[in-house]
Parts: sequence; structure tokens; C-alpha cells
Amino acid sequence: MPDPAPWRFTTLPAFLAEAAVRHGDAPAIEDGGRMLSYRDLLAAARACARALIAAGVGAGERVMLWAPNSAEWIVAGLGIACAGAVMIPVSTRFKGAEVEDLALRGRARAMIATGDFLGLRYPDMLTAPTRAQLHRLVVLGPARGAEETGWDAFLAAGASVPDAAVDARSAALAPESVCDILFTSGTTGRSKGVLYAHGQFLRVVHDWTARVGLRRGDRTLVIPPFFHAFGWRGGAIGSLIVGATILPQQTYDAGAVLARVAADRVSVIPGPPAIFQGMLNHPGLAGFARASLRLGITGGAVIPAALVRRMKDELGFAGVCNGYGLTECGGYGAMCRHDDATEVIANTAGPPMPGIEIATMDGDGRLLPPGATGEVVIRGYIVMQGYLDDPAATAEAIDAAGWLHTGDVGRIDAGGNLVIEDRLKDMFITGGFNCYPAEIERMLADHPAIGQAAVVGVPDERLGEVGRAFVVLRPGAAATGPEIIAWARERMANFKVPRAVEIRPALPVSAQGKVLKRVLRAEALGEDAAGR
Repeated sequence: MPDPAPWRFTTLPAFLAEAAVRHGDAPAIEDGGRMLSYRDLLAAARACARALIAAGVGAGERVMLWAPNSAEWIVAGLGIACAGAVMIPVSTRFKGAEVEDLALRGRARAMIATGDFLGLRYPDMLTAPTRAQLHRLVVLGPARGAEETGWDAFLAAGASVPDAAVDARSAALAPESVCDILFTSGTTGRSKGVLYAHGQFLRVVHDWTARVGLRRGDRTLVIPPFFHAFGWRGGAIGSLIVGATILPQQTYDAGAVLARVAADRVSVIPGPPAIFQGMLNHPGLAGFARASLRLGITGGAVIPAALVRRMKDELGFAGVCNGYGLTECGGYGAMCRHDDATEVIANTAGPPMPGIEIATMDGDGRLLPPGATGEVVIRGYIVMQGYLDDPAATAEAIDAAGWLHTGDVGRIDAGGNLVIEDRLKDMFITGGFNCYPAEIERMLADHPAIGQAAVVGVPDERLGEVGRAFVVLRPGAAATGPEIIAWARERMANFKVPRAVEIRPALPVSAQGKVLKRVLRAEALGEDAAGR
């Protein structure tokens, strides 16, 4: 059979229709004993689009998606696009107040949410302002109460909407139309919504699949959550581009993952280094069949050369890739090739993605030559459309020459690979998730006993980095570190929760009164080193 013509990437609905033609009855998704072929997926997404139209969701309106990885998540995400609407994915780790912030600022009209997950009833966590903002709440499962619509009833209501209505919505989209808004926290502690368009989304994912070596017939176990660019764009849409099968994984447990590798003949696993470290450290590793594994794709944290070797030697991956990206670039930037040497994968993020530029810049805005260390800047088609309702922040992030300022410090080595050396921002990465100290500090400040808080990232063997909080209590107040951690777990996503809290009478400050986080970080590192 001759190779098909090159993809012409325009919009997600057009892509989905083309994928159904190219891959037909091949399995697109296998989830919990169910299988959706590429043709089935197209039909299911269009059914969801009809239901959204029947529910009154207009073209360009925002729909929130708050659920763990599943076939329904993919159907809903693509259905939102086919309805000409804009998706706002929400972390399943978020609590009600965090969801409220996104719903109100995103002006979401509807939400598709999981029902029960990990012992929680997600609709019950929604605040009154969130419920007032939403015109329709659809539950992936049976509804409880008049304010909810069950998934089956939601889809059934769309049967009255003609296919022509979906065709019209899809046809009205252009490559420049916004397809989703991913919220990413900033150093000010207030999240920013990144506007990303259909055409750039599909083009960069296609280029990424070629760079990492994803191919037709692969079976991709997607552990990174779909609400994250890594899971949705790379894991799900990347698999659909090449004709692979998506195997959604809702939670991470090393033993469960190894069991799925054996039972489902998994060939590709994307995810942060902690996923692979956990698999390697599982006491029963030798008892699990792993011959199907072919490709491990990682990023979002430093990956030691020893881990790359162990992934190949002990897990059996023929290829391992590492890369660098940020939400403002769709989750992409630089990426190693699947056949690069171990030293390149461990020590660099690889070369820039095709068609984009990555350089370094000094503090005065001058581009630096290769080899010189400076702020990493990116220019090209992958750069976002801008921040939602925040032109000032957009102008601050993207300069007049079109360079996106990442806030990371690095250099371009002699081989043209990006080497990340440090961060201008305070951000640290826990298990592949970006954590912004300013945001965590702002949330800790709501604790009735906390007068001042400073958070820094410290190394962690399993998660890469975790947060450590230094707290000054209010006069006359009392609280312990464990009490503060327990309080935080009730109010913020678990990856943001500091793993340690140290209560101090005062924090070190500069002459200008700014907390000296470099001092706190050095002290924390010294304590950790002394304890080992």
C-alpha cells in the first residue's frame, strides 16, 4: 500500500475526519475492555458536538473538561472542537476554589466533569459562583440532582441536531481559530490562560511524532493527564496522527503500569522521569513481561544518564527521548531524537523543533552567539496566540521581534542542542508538573496562623523536585508543620502542597526587604545533604 499524501493540518475536526479515512477500522482507543476504531471515534466526537449544540453551546464559547484520562475525555475534547467551541481542560487535582477561578475568568458556559473519582464526588466540589457561571453541567456517568445531566442523556439530547449543524460549525473554523485555553501559573501567583490555535497545535504535534519516532501500530500508554499538554497533545493526538492506539491510564502505580505493559502489549510510554524511576524501583519488576516496550518519551525534569541507561537495559526501551517545552509554546520547544546518544539525551533537550528558532539573550535584549549562556527565547509558529484577556502580560512575554521570553537560562551547544542550566523564575517541577512558589505562597497566606511564607524547590529522588515552605506564624498563633500540610492538601492540588514546612521566627531578607530565597534554598539543600 503506498504511503498516504502528506497531512494538511487545518483544524481538529478536519484532522479527525482525515484520520478516520487513513486509519479506518484500526483501534484508536482501548479503555477498560472497550475499543473505538478511528471511524468510531469520529462518530462519537460528532455525537458529542451535536449534544453540545443542543445544550446551547455556541461557536467560540468555552467548555471546561474536568475528568481523569478515559475514552470519554478524548471524545469530549474532540467533540468540543467539532462544535466550534473552545476547550478549557481542568486538573483533576484542583479543588473547588481553583476551578472557580478558571471558570469565571474563562467565562465557561458548560462543563463536562467526572462523577466519582479517587473517593471524591467532583460536582460536589463546585462552588456556588462556578455553578452560577455554568449553564450546563454534564457528568461522565449517572446524574445526581436536577443541576446535572448524565452523559448518556446528554448524548441522547443531541440526536435531534442534524449533522449539517456540526458540519457548519467545523467549516467555520480556521487554522488560526483558538482551540483550547490551558491555564499556566505565573511568577505573580495568578494563573494565565494560554490561547492556542488549531493549526499550530496539529503542526507541532506532527513534527514531534516524527522527532521522537512514534509510528503506526504503536500502543501508547498515556499516563500524563489529558488536562496537561504532554498527555493530550503528545500522548493522545500524537497517537491519532500516526495511527497508534491510545491506552488511557487514570492514575499512576508502578505495579499497575507494569501489569498493563504485559497485558496490553504497550510499546510507547510518555511521561516524566518519575514514572520510569518508579517502574525500575518496583520490587517485582523482573516478574513482568516487558518485551513489547519500544519507546520511552520523557521531559519536564532533569533526567540522569544512569536513568536513560536503565530504561534501555532494564525496562527494554530501544529508544529514549528527552525534551523541553512550555505551555506558551503548546508544550513544545526542543526535543531529542529517538536515536540520539545517551549523553545527548541526558545532558540536553535536543535541537529546536522544525521551523522554529531557539536562541539565548542577555539582560539588555541582545541575542547571544551559540555557546553563550543567557535567557532562552523562542520564535516561530509554535508561540501562543497570547494570554487570555491580558495584553500587558502578552506584550511582556513576547517582544517586538516575536521572541517569547521563557524565563529559563541556557545555551546552545556545539551540536545545536539546547542545554537548560537554570531558571530565572522560581518555578520548580514536581513529577512533571510546574509549581510556582508565588502561587503556593499566596494560597498559604490564607491560613489563619500564617503571617509570612516562602516556598522553594528542593531535589527529590522520585519526583525530581518538591516544595519546602518556610513559615513565620502570626503573633499569638500556633500551628505545626504537619497541620499546615494537612490544611494545604484540602485546598490545593497535591503537586503544589509543600512536602515539608519549617516554622521560623523570621525569614532572611535583603536590604530592600525581599526574602532571600537563595539563602533558604541553600539551607534546605544543606539540611538534605546532611541528612543523607
